[in-house]
Formats: sequence, structure tokens, C-alpha cells
Amino acid sequence: MATNNVKQIHSFGQSIWLDFIDREIMASGKLKKLIDEDGVRGVTSNPAIFEKAITSSADYDNDIVELSKTTDDNEALFFGLAVKDIQQATDLFKGIYTESNKVDGYVSLEVSPFLALDTAGTAKQAEELWKKVDRNNVMIKIPGTQPGLAAIRQSIAKGININVTLLFGLERYEAVTEAYISGLEDHLAAGHEIAHIASVASFFLSRIDVIVDPLLEAKGEKDLVGEVAIASAKKAYEIYKRVFSTERWKKLEAKGAQPQRLLWASTGSKNPAFKDTKYVEALIGPDTVDTVPLETVDAFRDHGIAANTLEGGLDKATATLAKLKDLGIDLDAITQQLEDEGIEKFNKPFEKLLNAIEEQKKKQLS
Repeated sequence: MATNNVKQIHSFGQSIWLDFIDREIMASGKLKKLIDEDGVRGVTSNPAIFEKAITSSADYDNDIVELSKTTDDNEALFFGLAVKDIQQATDLFKGIYTESNKVDGYVSLEVSPFLALDTAGTAKQAEELWKKVDRNNVMIKIPGTQPGLAAIRQSIAKGININVTLLFGLERYEAVTEAYISGLEDHLAAGHEIAHIASVASFFLSRIDVIVDPLLEAKGEKDLVGEVAIASAKKAYEIYKRVFSTERWKKLEAKGAQPQRLLWASTGSKNPAFKDTKYVEALIGPDTVDTVPLETVDAFRDHGIAANTLEGGLDKATATLAKLKDLGIDLDAITQQLEDEGIEKFNKPFEKLLNAIEEQKKKQLS
């Protein structure tokens, strides 16, 4: 029997996590099948995923009715629904968490997107959600915004597993590694063990090309179309390897610390001219995670090519980013724009979700 293409990725040291969750995928046994047959090793969720899950099925209606008896706060009600899903999923991945020695088997739950620029609010809610889910293999998602950096450090210092989300730029990514390492040092200094703490830094890809590619085309640079996000990711991995090989890091590693792996996010191709497995194929390499939507898992299973690609073409990646500068395209400004838009892209579905919960409550009560 031919080796499953998705499963093969793991032989190159990369873990595939599914960028999707709802009750149906768990109840039907489909998620278990993805774990067993495709080697899926974790799950990520976000406000847009939950909005789709809750508004497009009746699976949550009874819980909405029950939870509305105990709270009239729609955000608290949503987190009641989400925590139940996350607990169920973490239980499904418990075997992988144990077998991988706490490297994989994580399920991510995001703090409210309304808190993206609120350090204290983010840190407070991260701790609340961590305690509510009450599973060692949950990760709480915190956006890697400027105000998010301190919340990341504080959360790691409390021993909470963190998935840093919405990263687009290299400078901000390096600041996130600093927040993680400082948080581990804080936790250790307070007299705690650190070997159980896990974290990933989620670097978003296809959205970069969505903005940059039209600018390149306008300048007649067709050769660089579809190359900038991948070049950025390769340079991020270069930073990862440097940061997690310093003497400072080695002291933490000696105490059992795990490196904060880079996670590739937004890996579905948004340009129909690109191969649908383009971003997954380009960035397979050791000690990384790729979180992929269901349709990309299906596509890769069908025709994806697994090979060790991440560390190839570094000179080309460096040259691509240098060329961007020569062309007068300001990647720093673009990554800041993407962060701002990213916050908005999660705020809108979250508002829609809270309104849908309100409507559902009214419907049940009428």
C-alpha cells in the first residue's frame, strides 16, 4: 500500500495540524480517521472557524439554551461552547501528546479578538481559558501584536502553553521568541519546572502574497509573484535556528525547555493560478508545524509531494526580500497592514457569532 502523502510529511520532522474544528468532525469519527490515516497531530481553531461551526449547524442549539440559563453574556456563552469542543478534541489527541513526549497533540483556543491590543485583558483571559479547559495539551492563542508580547511573556511565566498567532513580519517574530524565552526564565526563577511548557509561533503566509503580488505585477516583476511569503518563512526559520542555539537558550534546554516551534498558517493557496499545495510543499522541514484547512489536507493526500524543502533556496529567499526593497516595496508596512487587517478579520466573524448566539437564544425563548 502506498504511503499516505500527508503522513509522509512527518518523516521530515514537520507536524501537520488541522486548521478546523466542529462537533460533526468529532462525532462522525472523521477527526479520529485524520489522526490515524493522515497522521494529523493537532488542531487549531480561531473565531472565524467557530463562527462557521456554530452558525451553520444545529449541533450547538441545545447547549446555547442550557448555557443561557446561567449567563446572559454572549461572549461567556460562546466560550462555554468552545471549551466543551476543545476538551473533546484534546482528549482525542491525548495519545499523540503522550507518545510525542509533549511535542504534539495540542488543540488551540484563541482569546477574544476584541482583546488583540489589550495586554492585561489578554493575559487575564488566557489564564481563565487555560483553567477552564483544564487539559495539559491545550494551547491558548494570543495574537503577536505589540501589546500581545507582554501578555505572551506573562502567560508563559504562569506555565501556560501559548500559540502566538497573526505573525507576518520577521522583526515581530523575533520579538515573540524573546517573549517566550523571557517567560520561561521567569517561570524557572519562580522555582517551577519548565519542561511541560509548549509554544508555537504562527507565521501567516498566503495573505502576504495576496497583497504583495499585485504590486510586483504592476512593476513587471512576474518572476517574484508567489515567492515573497515563502522567502519570509525561510528567513523566519533562519532566525529560529539562530535564537534556539544560543548559550542563553542552552541553559533553558538543559532544564528540559522545548523550543518554540515555527508554525506555518494561512497555507491554503488563495490564488487559483497557484498549485493548491504550493505553500505546504515549499516549507517542509524539521521542528516545524503546518496547520492546514481540510481541503488542503485532501489536496495533499491526493497529489502533494513531501520532500525536505524548508532549508533549500535560502540565498534565493534573501535575494527576493532584498529585491523587494530595491523596488521600493515596504514589507514592514505591508506586514503591519496585514496584522491590522488580521485583527479585523477575526473581529467581524466574532461579532457575527455573538449576534447569532443572541438570535438563537431569542428563537428558543419565543
